Amino acid sequence: MEKLLKDLQFPRHPDLLVGIETRDDAGIFQINKEQALIQTLDFLTPMVDDPFIFGQIAATNALNDVYAMGGRPLLAMNIVCYPQCEDMQVLRRIIEGGLSKVVEAGAFLVGGHTVDDLEPKFGLAVSGLVHPGRIISNRGAVSGDAIYLTKPLGNGVISTAVKAEMADAQAYNEAVGWMTRLNRELPEIAEDIPVHAATDVTGFGLVGHLLEMAQASDVQVEIETGRIPFIKAALEYSALGLIPSGAYTNRDYLQDMVQVRSEIDSQRYDLLFSPETAGGLLIAVSPDKEADLASRLQAYGSLAVKIGQVLQTGFKSLIIR
Repeated sequence: MEKLLKDLQFPRHPDLLVGIETRDDAGIFQINKEQALIQTLDFLTPMVDDPFIFGQIAATNALNDVYAMGGRPLLAMNIVCYPQCEDMQVLRRIIEGGLSKVVEAGAFLVGGHTVDDLEPKFGLAVSGLVHPGRIISNRGAVSGDAIYLTKPLGNGVISTAVKAEMADAQAYNEAVGWMTRLNRELPEIAEDIPVHAATDVTGFGLVGHLLEMAQASDVQVEIETGRIPFIKAALEYSALGLIPSGAYTNRDYLQDMVQVRSEIDSQRYDLLFSPETAGGLLIAVSPDKEADLASRLQAYGSLAVKIGQVLQTGFKSLIIR
């Protein structure tokens, strides 16, 4: 998709504060001196059998884009693809699951659009608000910043194991717990702690989204694989080959921008590229503020794991140790 779009000329406007150039989590347009509009959308095919939980996961995945930009969701609209020949009560449960997360986010569901399709798909178009001076984008990381991650990796592998009917209950429940967790803490934390840059980890994997941050910020970033948290069962299942095909697509596309400087086992390496659904936040913060950031994240029930640092100005590659 990126190759198809790169030669297109998109209109610019002085009030368009975040556009397509840096591949950020959402677009932002300034409305007035106090408000800017955040706009995003995302939708998914089912990764779990329970329709209500699927709806929750898909909605969380879309709502989290607004939080990653430092804003708060305001309005949501359903995006639904569903076969007319299937049980409509299943669709009702999907929509109910999505609505439960919209309500939890303090936003309002105002409609949507449904089309007949062979495979179910569900998600949200979400509008949010942020103060123009409090926008958090993926392009503000600076030399010396610490990089923090707020959720473990591996839910894509767990979802693959679920589809293969090989995931145990503990692994399933852990993955679902993280995938249905809103990243709503970031806007509140950023009111007190300057966050230089942030993005959430979704379909492009940890490496893909961190590379986007590094390129947008024009910095070189190093991560330490030994520090990265993984859902325990994900390592086990990846060793069995239960890895989403998107992990290999991501790896093939990104590998020329990556330098591996230490020996890393193949299971962990694959998980660095594996697509995540409603994953955690990658946050860049100055060293003098990282203890405060970690403390606040933990108070909200998030992980607060330092996985790397910004080495210097000037993007060259992502270094993996």
